[in-house]
Amino acid sequence: MAGEPESGDFLGVGRSLSGRRWRARPADPAITRAHQLTLGLSEPMARAIASRGVASDAGEAFLRPTLKALFPDPSSFADMDVAARLLVDALESRRRMVVFADYDVDGASSAALLVRWFRLMGLDLELYVPDRLREGYGPSPAAFRRLRDTGAELVVTVDCGAAAYDAVAEASRIGLDVVVIDHHLMREGALGAAALVNPNRPDCRSGQGVLAAAGVTFVLLVALNREARRRGLFAKRPEPDPRQWLDLAAMGAICDVTRLVGFNRALALLGLRTMSAWNNPGMSALMDAAGLAKGAASVFEAGFILGPRINAGGRVGRSDLGARLLSTDDPAEAASLARDLDALNSERKAVESQIVEEASAAIEHDSNLDPESPVIVIARDDWHPGVIGIVASRLRERHRKPVVVIGVDRVADIGKGSGRSQPGVNLGRAIQAAFEEGLLLAGGGHAMAAGLTIRPSSIPEFREFLCRRLSDEMTVATLEDAVDIDALVAVGGADRSLFEDFQRLAPFGPGNPEPVFALADVRVERAFPMRGGHIRCELADGGGGRLKAVAWRVGDTDIGRRLLAAGPSLHLAGKLRADDWNGRKGVQFEVEDVADSRRMA
Repeated sequence: MAGEPESGDFLGVGRSLSGRRWRARPADPAITRAHQLTLGLSEPMARAIASRGVASDAGEAFLRPTLKALFPDPSSFADMDVAARLLVDALESRRRMVVFADYDVDGASSAALLVRWFRLMGLDLELYVPDRLREGYGPSPAAFRRLRDTGAELVVTVDCGAAAYDAVAEASRIGLDVVVIDHHLMREGALGAAALVNPNRPDCRSGQGVLAAAGVTFVLLVALNREARRRGLFAKRPEPDPRQWLDLAAMGAICDVTRLVGFNRALALLGLRTMSAWNNPGMSALMDAAGLAKGAASVFEAGFILGPRINAGGRVGRSDLGARLLSTDDPAEAASLARDLDALNSERKAVESQIVEEASAAIEHDSNLDPESPVIVIARDDWHPGVIGIVASRLRERHRKPVVVIGVDRVADIGKGSGRSQPGVNLGRAIQAAFEEGLLLAGGGHAMAAGLTIRPSSIPEFREFLCRRLSDEMTVATLEDAVDIDALVAVGGADRSLFEDFQRLAPFGPGNPEPVFALADVRVERAFPMRGGHIRCELADGGGGRLKAVAWRVGDTDIGRRLLAAGPSLHLAGKLRADDWNGRKGVQFEVEDVADSRRMA
C-alpha cells in the first residue's frame, strides 16, 4: 500500500549515496483532496496528480486528454495562417516544393507529416536533410543555392530555420521562398522568411512553446485542411485526417524530450495509442529489425527503441534515412531502410561507448578540469560529432551538472559541440548569449539541450564564459537537486496492482515525471554485477516481502558498491517496471538512489 510522504527530508535522507536529499514531491493538500473526490482516486494517486501541477478542475483532462478539449486554435500561432495560404497556393499551382528537415527524430517526424499530407493531396514533396558532418545543423546559403539551382521554388524548413538569418537572406536574394516551421529559441529581429511558425518566436501568442516541431507541424496540417476546405479542394477528394499520423507527432514530442503537459501531453498519449496499431510501415519495420514484438507502444518503444535507430542515420550514416523511413508507404523500402538504421545504431553505440570512456577519464584525471566548476566543457580531437550529444547526456547524469562535449577537427579548425543541462539551468540561453558575445560561430537550442560550432582556440574563453554565466543558476539548481518521492511502499506492496494504478499517469517525461517510490529498511540479497556496470539483486523487508531489483550503470559508483556489499538497513528510491517474462505479469524495482539508514544522523 502506498504510504503518506513525510515532511522535511523523506525518511530522514539529507544526503544519499548520490549526494542528494530525498523529499516528498510537493503537492497542495486541497488540490489533492479535490482530485480524490472528483476522480475517485486513492490518496497517493491524487497527490501524484496534484504534484504535477494539475489544477483541481483539470484532473479529467489530464487522465483522459482529448484533442477536442485541448487542441489550440491554429490562428493563435504567429504566421500559421500565412504559412497555410502559401503552401496551399503552392499545391494548387504545382510549384516545386522541398521539405528541408533536421536530421533528428523530430525533424524526420515533422517532414513525414508534411510529405504524407501532400501525398494524399496528390503532390509528392522532395526531401532534403543536410549532412551532419559536411553541412552542419540547419539551412545554409550554399544549401539554398543548390536547391534553387535544381529548380526548387519553395522550401519548407522543419525543426530548423528559425536562426538561419544568413540562409534566409540568401534565399530572398536568389528568389527562393522559405516557410519556416520550428520550435527552437531564437533571437530578436525579423528573420525575413515568407512565413515563420514557431511558438517560441517572441511575438507568438499561442502559449504552446513546449511543443516539438512535430507538434507544430501537426497543428499546421489542421490549418492546411482548413485553408483547403475554404477553397473547395475537398469537393472531389477526401479530406486528410491528421489523427492517423498522431504517432509521428508523439515521436517528436517524446524523442525531443519536450514537456508533456496540456496539448503536448495529449499528442504524446494519443499518439502512442495510434502507434500501437503499427500502421506506419517504417516504425513497424524498425521493430522487426530490432527483433521486438509489436504490442502496446509506450515511451520506451518511442524513445529507446525507435528513436535511437531513426537518429542513427543522422549521427553516423546518411542523414535522410530517418525521414525517408517515416515517410514511405512501401513495406519493402521500409524493411531495407530499417535494417540499415539498425546496423548504424549498433555502430553508433560502439562509438559512443568509446567516447564516454575517454571523456570520463579526462574529467576525472585531467588537472585542468575543476570538479567544483558549475559546468563541464570537454573537448578532444576527432570525437564524432554525431554522438557527442548522447555522450553529454551520459556525463550529465553522472556529474549532475551541465556538460558540453566538443569534437575538434584540427584540419578544418572547427569544433562541433553538443550540451545537456541540469534541471533549473538554461543552457540554451547561455549558448545563445555566447554566440552574441562572438565566442561561437553558431549556437542555439533549448533550456536542456544545445548545439554549437566554435573555433578550437576559443574553447578556454567559452568555458570561462559559461562558468560565469551559469554559476548562479547552478548554485540554485544544486540546492534543488533532490530525489522527489511520490510514495513510501512496503516491499510486498510494490506489486503489479500499484504499478498499473500509477501507469494511468503515463506517458512520462519532462513536466510529468515517472513516479518514484521509496522502500525503507530493506535487505539486499543475491546481488551480482552484469556487463555494462549494471547490478541485479533481490530486496526483502521485515514483513516477508520480496522484490527483484536492478540498478543501471552503477558498477563503479558508491551506489553500486553498497548494493554489492548487500546486507540490511538500506533505504532505496526508484521506479517500478513491468516484468512480463514468460507471461508472469510481475514487477521489478529499478533503483535510482540508495541511502544507508545506519548512517542517518
